[in-house]
Amino acid sequence: MANLTAGATADLPVFDVLGRSSARREREVALADGLRLVQWRNHGGRMDYQRPGHHTLSVYLQGGHDTHLIETPRETGHPGCHCVLPAEHESRWNVAGPLRFVHLYLSAGTWADRVVRLLDAEPRAVTLEQRIFGEDALLAAWAQGVAAQDWQDPAERLRIDALSQAALDHLVLQAARPRQRLRTERSGGGLSSAGRRRVLEFVDTHLDSADLSLPALASQAHLSEFHFARMFRVSMGCSVYDWVAARRLGRARTLLRETALPLADIAAACGYAGASHLSRHVKAATGATPGQYRGALGASPARR
Repeated sequence: MANLTAGATADLPVFDVLGRSSARREREVALADGLRLVQWRNHGGRMDYQRPGHHTLSVYLQGGHDTHLIETPRETGHPGCHCVLPAEHESRWNVAGPLRFVHLYLSAGTWADRVVRLLDAEPRAVTLEQRIFGEDALLAAWAQGVAAQDWQDPAERLRIDALSQAALDHLVLQAARPRQRLRTERSGGGLSSAGRRRVLEFVDTHLDSADLSLPALASQAHLSEFHFARMFRVSMGCSVYDWVAARRLGRARTLLRETALPLADIAAACGYAGASHLSRHVKAATGATPGQYRGALGASPARR
């Protein structure tokens, strides 16, 4: 989970707009579940966002008193306030004076997992409600908490990840709203609600099984493999493979954090080939070995 280069966020339009402005990226880190955290500073300029295609949570750390939307110049920000910029939003900003803030960028898979897990809804049917200069003590504390950490230190990056995951859960519960229009469901297909639940329940109850295959999942939805793969992506915003991989990794992190099971047992429970296979996936996602992950998050030591 080393600091990223600018190219690693090239697919994030909000990041791109800031990168082309007077804003300067102070530090950046990749977190688990496709989250990206960036700390910015800006001394003035104009930013326009046009339906970026990804959700962004922004919290001001310092300044903001002269920052406002072009349309509402009397409504300005301040330290601790937050903005939620949904994937489909459009906004025009004027920044005047020094400003430091953090951005948390959400991938499609991250969004899908939260909507399903927390709201039992279909990801494409739900979006975040736009908020400009909102007040939320938990989000303000989250921003100050992550800003105070050393983003280069592996143990502190794991704490940043834990804080950010909790903040995202809070944000989804507070700001998620049904979309006003769901054209995709009418014209582009997608899994039925019952089919989606059957498939996702089957995934979660068979993570330890070799039977977790595309044919097995397609049969739960009563669709051909080809049609199922397409409809799954329409409904969930990610591929079947990516969803299963994320669920396996999520279970592994939970078991590492909450149990003292040996790594071999955790690997078997999550469908990994063995302890080394598990370790490679945990290290790739979190930047830490399973042992470091457990130690940083306070889990009991486990037998190897």
